[in-house]
Amino acid sequence: MTNAHVVEGARQIRVLLPPAVPNSTLDIAPVGKRQILDAKVVGEDKDIDLALLKVEGHNFPTLPLATNRSAHPGELVMAIGSPQGLQNSVTVGVVSSVWRQPDPDQPMVYIQTDTPINAGNSGGPLVDLDGYVVGLNTFILTQGGGSEGLGFAIPADVVRLVYQELRKYGYVHRTEIEADAQEITPTLSAGLGLVRDWGVVISDVEPGGPADEAGLEVRDVVVAVDGHPITGLPGLNASLYLHPPDTELTVVVLRGSQTISLNIPAIEHHDEMDQLADLFDPKNRIGGLGIFAVDFTPQLPSVVLDVRLASGVVVALAPGPDTQSSSFHAGDIIHALDNAPVKSVEQLRSALHQLKPGDPVVLQIERHGKLHYVAFDMD
Repeated sequence: MTNAHVVEGARQIRVLLPPAVPNSTLDIAPVGKRQILDAKVVGEDKDIDLALLKVEGHNFPTLPLATNRSAHPGELVMAIGSPQGLQNSVTVGVVSSVWRQPDPDQPMVYIQTDTPINAGNSGGPLVDLDGYVVGLNTFILTQGGGSEGLGFAIPADVVRLVYQELRKYGYVHRTEIEADAQEITPTLSAGLGLVRDWGVVISDVEPGGPADEAGLEVRDVVVAVDGHPITGLPGLNASLYLHPPDTELTVVVLRGSQTISLNIPAIEHHDEMDQLADLFDPKNRIGGLGIFAVDFTPQLPSVVLDVRLASGVVVALAPGPDTQSSSFHAGDIIHALDNAPVKSVEQLRSALHQLKPGDPVVLQIERHGKLHYVAFDMD
């Protein structure tokens, strides 16, 4: 597992395994040869910034994910990576917060640490003193460009979930109950007459949705989800994110002075891009572009119906930065190759196959109703 931004735009991906260091304290020089392994992207989720790579081989050294032990504020941790290209660097610090939501408009939560993290640490492990990976280093907040003690790592539970989803499906399913919530402020609490002036209150329940059918109501104050206390939106978002689809979510709420426990069926969130990903077929891979595509038909999801040119090839899935795939997004429609109209996946694949390495390639694509060109030299 690594960050999606680490491999974004890469034409070739390799994993470097350094030679082993002997156990003897009298000889700390590495022995043997380092391994350089070609890797391919199995899948990625750019929203979470995780990518799953696959290499051929066996008996690789590994560290366990800390999925059954929670990190806690003040805990000593180590960040491992190659900051500024300095390989195998280790820095030490503490966990500052275990449920930090840097962007209030995004549900993703992170482990915050003051362990020095710089460019080159992304994708490396954040390890506790027992050797368990508690998170995957992802980004820093900085004004000067260097580490200022505000580093963020994707929690191990999220890494495990995304790994399982990418390995099985190539993309990540998301859970929802069709209800919205927001942070409680003292003013909000006073105006609504809530029993708490902190925490999370339900602000909307979609009629006929699973939350509505289970009895969740607007103004309910969320106390716990699946046995975990909820003190703010980050905790609620994390609980929803880590809960598997198609199973019941146990939600405890305060309604006035009454404590109510509800079993709400969690459903898989489907957006337009997910519908395209469901059309994924290994046979429809276009090798020269590194994408999976389908022929344009009126039966495709609504995301591609409101288009300017109702023909071409629709990108169903761009699983990773394999060759030219970083230039494409799911939902893109390829209309032409070097001025020649594109009508089908087979036609596009055949035309690309006839090109020689170094030949110029210009594709006309449509994205969100606008046309533009993607140009590159054929590999």
